[in-house]
Amino acid sequence: MRAASSGRGGESGVRVAFWWRCTGVAWPGDEPRLGWSKGAERRVSTLAYGAGLGFRAVGERHCVGARGNVCPLGAVVSVRSTGARCPECARLDRAHSVAADTLLDDPRTYRVYLAWFGPGLVKVGITREERGAARLREQGAVVFSWLGRGPLMAARRTEEVLRAALGVPDRIPYARKRAVRGQLAGEQQRLAEVVELYGRAAELEGRGWPESLERLPLDLVDHGGIFGLDRAPRATRSVRELVDGGVVAGQLVAAAGPDLHLAVAGGGGGGGGGDVVVLDTRLITGWELAAVDPAAANDVRVPLIDIGGGGVQGGLF
Repeated sequence: MRAASSGRGGESGVRVAFWWRCTGVAWPGDEPRLGWSKGAERRVSTLAYGAGLGFRAVGERHCVGARGNVCPLGAVVSVRSTGARCPECARLDRAHSVAADTLLDDPRTYRVYLAWFGPGLVKVGITREERGAARLREQGAVVFSWLGRGPLMAARRTEEVLRAALGVPDRIPYARKRAVRGQLAGEQQRLAEVVELYGRAAELEGRGWPESLERLPLDLVDHGGIFGLDRAPRATRSVRELVDGGVVAGQLVAAAGPDLHLAVAGGGGGGGGGDVVVLDTRLITGWELAAVDPAAANDVRVPLIDIGGGGVQGGLF
């Protein structure tokens, strides 16, 4: 894989042109892609493991708007928010989302899935059938299997049945996913937990399972390889926030959902020694980003926290 240039055509690695803003990571296929916007212009960087990625945050973080529309206020938003939206844009965005249950007459077909993120972390969820497994990759699901397909409300009802009958959540915080990602078992062990839960879910047919939801056969998919988790060093720290002038630069060694795992020489805070730091790309949306040479900078100079610990590490610069 080769990382495309986001702002300067033909260059190797990811180069971020001044005034470009990141719109986040997407997983349309087996490679993560960073989206960029500058006014009405849109570009995409396909990321490659082993390639360098580097940028410097500039100025303040602004609201990214909602549903493809620019924020009318140009509001400044919190540096720690993963949504990067002001209250008005956040309400508008959620009002048109499936998660808000405002699209009750949606005629499209939905799929119910079981997703495994680490030992003891399995969730149930739904996604539009036309999206395929993109939603699972965007969430960082290491293993998943489809469970059923049917109308939106039948899929929603199935989520409720599994939560009540099997104690399976429909949401898992990204912080918990990161905390267990470095403890992944072998492929057969991680598949086994999904197999067991699928069997328990299938037994609910005729006992609360919506008749309009067609059960799909067990079909296990493991993303450990495409995420790079099976061969990357364990990450120990993650970016807490960006700041004006803060630099993030390193070599991409793994990615899962919105998280990019970067090998850096300094380990953050200028402390020396190698390290792997996780960058949640939802934290960089809304920032103006300027290019830095990842080979030259190769460090993370923004506040960091221990993965799973919550404590501040390294500080700023």
